Amino acid sequence: MITLKIKTPFYFKEDVLTIITAFFISVFFFWQFNFSRVECIILSCFIFLWALLEHIRKVYFSRVNNAISKWTTNYIKAYGLFVATILLFYMLIPIPFVNKKGIAAIAIGIPLLDILVYSAFISFKAFVGKTKEQVKYTLIAGTGTVAKIVEEQLYSRHVGSHQIKGFINCTNREACTVGQEKIVSNLKSIQQYLQENRVDEIVIALPIEHTKKIQNIISAADYHGIRVKYVFDYKHIFGRNCRLTRLGQIDAINVRQLPVEGLLASFSKTFFDRTFSALVLLFLSPLFIILSILIKLESPGPVFYCPMRIGRAGKPFRVFKFRSMRQNDPISGGTLSTEKDDARITKLGKIIRKYSLDELPQFLNVLLGDMSVVGPRPHRQFLNKQLQQCVYLYMVRHYVKPGITGWAQVNGWRGPTDTEQQKNERTRHDLWYIENWSFLLDLKIIFLTVFSSKVHSNAF
Repeated sequence: MITLKIKTPFYFKEDVLTIITAFFISVFFFWQFNFSRVECIILSCFIFLWALLEHIRKVYFSRVNNAISKWTTNYIKAYGLFVATILLFYMLIPIPFVNKKGIAAIAIGIPLLDILVYSAFISFKAFVGKTKEQVKYTLIAGTGTVAKIVEEQLYSRHVGSHQIKGFINCTNREACTVGQEKIVSNLKSIQQYLQENRVDEIVIALPIEHTKKIQNIISAADYHGIRVKYVFDYKHIFGRNCRLTRLGQIDAINVRQLPVEGLLASFSKTFFDRTFSALVLLFLSPLFIILSILIKLESPGPVFYCPMRIGRAGKPFRVFKFRSMRQNDPISGGTLSTEKDDARITKLGKIIRKYSLDELPQFLNVLLGDMSVVGPRPHRQFLNKQLQQCVYLYMVRHYVKPGITGWAQVNGWRGPTDTEQQKNERTRHDLWYIENWSFLLDLKIIFLTVFSSKVHSNAF
């Protein structure tokens, strides 16, 4: 028997909904629908009367304890008193616009609707309870690392109720990680084992190259009418967790599925980027004006410096920055990196570069869709080519939009990329960010960008 663990208030709400429904049906079909204060009073009286009678007859108590026979007896008594009270009230205090058909509709409709809703709830609860209580007797084909992972997952609370019967030893070459005492069969004796034992499901945890053995297990399962699932070891082949996707009408494996690439995640990040950037540009507009005037007063030339950078998918774009250097200084074709105490930097330039104020115009790039507030920093094309050749997985950074600030920057890996450590650590931090992205992580990085001293430690 399934015990209903539902409190009394749930049933009271159900009855209130039932009474209101029955009342409106009767009004719609039998009365002139003009919902005034009188109808509200009548409806409130019906609800109060029914709740009072069900409480007196302990109908709710019998429902909660799932005593169907007792509930039926109490319900009939309460319903009889309910109808009798309504009829008595109607005879003693006649109301002109209330006719007999309307009263009859309410009297008949309430129990019918109530029983219908209650029966549907009982059926649903029984179905859910049966599903939760049903135990699957599961056999795992394989004894290696993947089989051990399958065992751990089946015992977790995320995949339903499983009772693992044991493991099938499919190959002597596979390292056994599950314990010899758990092995209950091998490929030669699997037919006999399935014949003599109850098995609801077989989970195959074998490398894909064991095609013949996998087919034999599936054939044995089909013969006995047992369901089969195959666990593909993506990580063994690709070195990382992968996701199954669809390519038209065929299944495909997405070798590198990033958290930010989901529809909801992508929308939320884009929405936040545009909204946050618009607010920053609005509130810092006085600072923009002041810096623009100071830049023009200190040295001739434009306010903004707009070099080319490499963005998502290797697409070049122009990034906006406040000019911090003197114009017409030799830049060696755009390949000369900024150095500490660089003679090209103006006095104002040293200040705005120290506190990253020269990067503020990049919020315009975010509004244009070329950048994100948080992401890997964009590099020049020549530096991109250098890093691609010497840093493993460097170009994976370009799966996402570049950012004004990033995980590498708040961890102190900002500035030059002269040493191997600087190149590798900056890339490693960028890759960690895109593989572990979350909205809260973005907020954390923004907070650290503003308040952490590490961000400005290598700024010059």
